[in-house]
Amino acid sequence: MCKGATRLMSLKQDRRLTFQERLSLRFHLSMCGACRQCDRQFSLLHRSGERFKTGLDEDVGDDRNTADPGLSDRNKLR
Repeated sequence: MCKGATRLMSLKQDRRLTFQERLSLRFHLSMCGACRQCDRQFSLLHRSGERFKTGLDEDVGDDRNTADPGLSDRNKLR
């Protein structure tokens, strides 16, 4: 049962779940504390990855017009 819930949690990060999938996941999460924690961790990882990706996209955009891109000023401070 947890294996199917984990699959749905993962899918939820990439697309909107169908009504049946949402209902099934919600029902499982109402009974399983370990899966509730896993769902929170999936969401945290997804948000962190999106923020990281956005930061990389901004850094690349800052350096596109230079002959030697090197590190952006923001990354030099890190």
